[in-house]
Amino acid sequence: MRALTLAALATFAADQALKLYIIHGLDLRNRGSVDVIDPLLNFRWAENRGVNFGLLYHDAELMRWVLIGLAVVISGWVLQWARRDGFTRWGQISAGMLVGGAAGNVVDRIAYGYVADFLNMSCCGIENPYAFNVADIGIFAGAIGLVLFTGKSQSGEAARKG
Repeated sequence: MRALTLAALATFAADQALKLYIIHGLDLRNRGSVDVIDPLLNFRWAENRGVNFGLLYHDAELMRWVLIGLAVVISGWVLQWARRDGFTRWGQISAGMLVGGAAGNVVDRIAYGYVADFLNMSCCGIENPYAFNVADIGIFAGAIGLVLFTGKSQSGEAARKG
């Protein structure tokens, strides 16, 4: 479980540190946008009050707390799953990235009332209107890793190497 803990802490710390620097240090909230390597990487201010890409957005304060509760429950379930099944090192890293990313977004929802998004990437003549953050990357990569690196091995036994 050491790899899981380290991955969770690293994902959470990277997310929160970058948010502090980019949002407050660069004053992105007031500037609105900063072109870094246009159009491949730009900083664009976005307040996400829903889930990914603003889905399930609702003005009610209740939705904020429902999403916080959902993130906590899913994170707890992933931690219990990892402990029970004895994930491999890559499974632990994946679980840690997901949990660390979820924790980063929970902190945002508690502190600001929304998730602070700022990364925007476009390419090849396709302009992406959405913004995301490091926590979102952790959640997405962690979920994919859980699909790839957990479950039954070829012999049918649970993978238990760490």
